[in-house]
Parts: sequence; C-alpha cells; structure tokens
Amino acid sequence: MKLENLILRALEPEDIDTLFTVENDIRLWKYSNRNAPYSKQLLLNYLAAQDQDIFEARQQRLVLSTAAGIALGFVDLFDFEPMHRRAAVGLVIFEAFRNKGYGTVGLQLLSVHAKQHLDLHQLYAHISIENAESIRIFENEGFKVVGLKKDWNFYEGSFHDEYTYQKIL
Repeated sequence: MKLENLILRALEPEDIDTLFTVENDIRLWKYSNRNAPYSKQLLLNYLAAQDQDIFEARQQRLVLSTAAGIALGFVDLFDFEPMHRRAAVGLVIFEAFRNKGYGTVGLQLLSVHAKQHLDLHQLYAHISIENAESIRIFENEGFKVVGLKKDWNFYEGSFHDEYTYQKIL
C-alpha cells in the first residue's frame, strides 16, 4: 500500500531498536497509559508474535516507511472488534520526522487499509486535550469529536481531559 511514496509495512526484527526507543520514551507514556519501561526481551517476544492475524491478536502495529525503507513512525490498530467492524488507532511519528505531513499520510494509509483489507466501518482515537498536534492531524483526516472524558488521565501531577474521536469509513 503506497501513498505519496510512503507505505505501511509489517514490523520486522530489524525494527527492535526503534521499537525499544519509542516504547521507552517517557514523554509518550502519558498518552499510552504506561508508567514503566518495556524490556528488550518483551519487545522481541512481541515481534515474534507479529505473525498472528489481527483477528486473533486483536491488534496490529504497522510501520510507516518510505519506499526506500526509512521508518518514519508506527501506526497501530488495537481494541479491534470484528463483529462491530471498528478499531482504535494509535499514531506516533518519530521525532526527526514530525511536522512534515507524515502523520496525515499515515492516517490516510491506515484508513484505506482498514476499509479495504479489514472491512472496518469506523476508526476511533482517544487524544489528550493538550495534544494539539495529534488533534490537528486527526481532525484534518475527518475524525470528529464525539466525547470528552473529564479528568480521565492522571500524569504530571494532575488530571487531564481526553477527547474521543471517531471516523466513519
């Protein structure tokens, strides 16, 4: 799958160092409801299980990459519900590639993949109210706010609100 010379591809064993760096970036933990690092062994086990079908694993992590093989970020489907034809979306663009439109293209590619290959009806995302960059990207790709959860997440010493966004495919 390509769009503007970018592709979504499966995780490969050679992605382990990048995966380790992203999953252990404490600046991102507040958005993924985590408070502890992952070991490299745990992530290697996760990579080894990537041959599981999304219908079995209920999640799928894809790498947003240039056609030349440069990884730009990760795009995730999780909380996959095939009966209801929906899944949650996660998106992280690596710091060196932010503010260049890659997040937008990643969401476009994921939407096409979700509709054409998984027959999904909708995607949704939970985004912290202060995450202005993610809000901009998701809104520009047609995601609409459908709810606000007050004092939903606790980090940095206080409670934070979180939006729920939805896109009907």
